[in-house]
Amino acid sequence: MEQLYKEYSKLVYNYLKSLCNNKEIAEELTQETFYRAIRNVNRFNGDCKVSTWLCQIAKNEWRRYLSKEKTKKVIPIEEEILLSVEENLQENVEDRSEIINMYKQIHKLDEKTKEVFYLRLKGDLSFKEIAEILGKTEEWTRITFYRGKIKLKELLMGRESN
Repeated sequence: MEQLYKEYSKLVYNYLKSLCNNKEIAEELTQETFYRAIRNVNRFNGDCKVSTWLCQIAKNEWRRYLSKEKTKKVIPIEEEILLSVEENLQENVEDRSEIINMYKQIHKLDEKTKEVFYLRLKGDLSFKEIAEILGKTEEWTRITFYRGKIKLKELLMGRESN
């Protein structure tokens, strides 16, 4: 299991960070993911890649975390991303509004395309890593991202003309 941790911990951490946009929570959930993997290793039947299995566990851990936090005020991921973007931007108001608009338009994309965008942009993951997480091919991931960029450009152009 130590070898698995060395090999996949960064991938799992980046995936979780793209979901929660918080380093500390991502670290905690990464540890919990590997703990659950150790406890349930007998359930892994090899019908998917290890990375896909671990990311599924990570996604479940993220969902558990959200349900535990439900009694507290939880900010949806889109709002959290927008807040993060605002914090990291320079004081230039035009740049801020452009980036916020871009994330608003990304939110209009279909779920799979949004997921690819968030993993690519916020998770800083390669197309290969995204493909492993989603259980798709690298080619599918690249095409989905490319088509998403075209659709996003159309949405942004339509927005600018309004």
